[in-house]
Amino acid sequence: MNLSGGEQVVMPRKKRHMDCDAAMDALDRKILTMIQEALPLVSEPYEALGRQIGISGEEVLIRLKRLKETGVIRRIGAVFDGRALGQASTLCAAKVPSGLVKLFVDRCCACRGVTHCYRRNHEYNIWFTVTAPSRDEIDAFLDNLSEETGVKDIRDMPAVRRFKIKATFPL
Repeated sequence: MNLSGGEQVVMPRKKRHMDCDAAMDALDRKILTMIQEALPLVSEPYEALGRQIGISGEEVLIRLKRLKETGVIRRIGAVFDGRALGQASTLCAAKVPSGLVKLFVDRCCACRGVTHCYRRNHEYNIWFTVTAPSRDEIDAFLDNLSEETGVKDIRDMPAVRRFKIKATFPL
């Protein structure tokens, strides 16, 4: 879900038509609730989850694979605190002419540090986040992106205050 009204353009997904309630049973909901909070930091985390709810780790993996295939979940991954790891990051908004959108997005998304890229119905129509080992590397990336695409109006908006946002969904 995109609460800002934008369209994600980075990671195209297959369209899936399914009813989430039909795709999940109570055990699926329990697993998803548990992994939103924390995946056990052990050598076999799915076995540990399974033990907590009375099934095997293999059954946990089978269920998660099915939920991914049906589109209920997109990915499972860690969320790191980039600042604590010494990383720099910023949110950017670019005013990209319609004829340059594909070029701009392709160049932008070729960067390993770009984590999100959205098209918005706004004067600044492409928004993206970028993370790098240093602020200098972000500046160099933005300068190169502008030079390679001809897009000069890229707003760089690094966070000046950190807000802790916890995005978990009751199931």
